[in-house]
Amino acid sequence: MPVIAVDGPAASGKGTIARALGRHFGLPHLDTGALYRTVALAALKSGADLDDGAAVGRLAAALDLSLLEDPALRDSATAAAASRVSAHPEVRSALLAFQKGFAAQPGGAVLDGRDIGSVIAPYADAKLFVTARPEVRARRRCLELRAAGRDADEAAILKDIVARDARDMARTDAPLVRTADSDLLDTSDFSIGAAVQQAIDMVSARLGRTS
Repeated sequence: MPVIAVDGPAASGKGTIARALGRHFGLPHLDTGALYRTVALAALKSGADLDDGAAVGRLAAALDLSLLEDPALRDSATAAAASRVSAHPEVRSALLAFQKGFAAQPGGAVLDGRDIGSVIAPYADAKLFVTARPEVRARRRCLELRAAGRDADEAAILKDIVARDARDMARTDAPLVRTADSDLLDTSDFSIGAAVQQAIDMVSARLGRTS
């Protein structure tokens, strides 16, 4: 069974696309970014220093997966903290084995994140790099937060997205990068449905199937 890697920056639509690919191809899906947000949320709840790699690494090694169900996981503060803690080698090392194990399961899998095609599953049968213009991503995140009844400042969200992109691409350990063997999908001007169908078509072509 195939392994599908979906990478890209925040709010590009990669999570929605990866979940849809999992449903379409009948594969389990893992949002690896949620693991990092869970570490970040644990750090915020415990008062740990987000810039202390050793401290947040210990939290990652003893990760409380029940936090995956915590509504605060989707807060902008948690997302921003996740970008900071994910830059620490100690955190990435602690979560690496879990992610690789998920990708290597016999039945195949879909994983989305920032280093799936480059680090977690470089052997993936199909790789997508999903992106969108920063302004579009900020607008999407703003609408998502407001729909959830939360306050959202679009200008502040845009500033945060630009800063997160810079951190993710500049970090020395598993930076956000498009691999040479990945297909680029810019969702800026697509509806959700159109972006999902484009992704299905791209993956189907890689797998030698009809969509």
